[in-house]
Amino acid sequence: MALVDKKTLEHLADLARIKITEKEEGKLLKDLKKILDYFDELQEVNTEKTEPLAGGTDLFNETREDETDKTPGTHRETLIDSFPEKDGDSLRIPPVFEN
Repeated sequence: MALVDKKTLEHLADLARIKITEKEEGKLLKDLKKILDYFDELQEVNTEKTEPLAGGTDLFNETREDETDKTPGTHRETLIDSFPEKDGDSLRIPPVFEN
């Protein structure tokens, strides 16, 4: 069993650039102990006849052709007509950044 003490927890928090309170410290120490105990438990599993994996599965992505509405311009025109501010076919949006 690996031991995580207060000093190690503070070092981990420093590496992660997070601040932890005294109250959180106790809970985190308990949680880390449980996690590390689980890893110790996994070490006991017999994997002698298990082949190592080298990349997951033999599955691959299946794709389909995109289906589009064959009516020219209807969706575009509806969008432009419903937009509150426009300049011809261009849509006007409020500025994102202020000068």
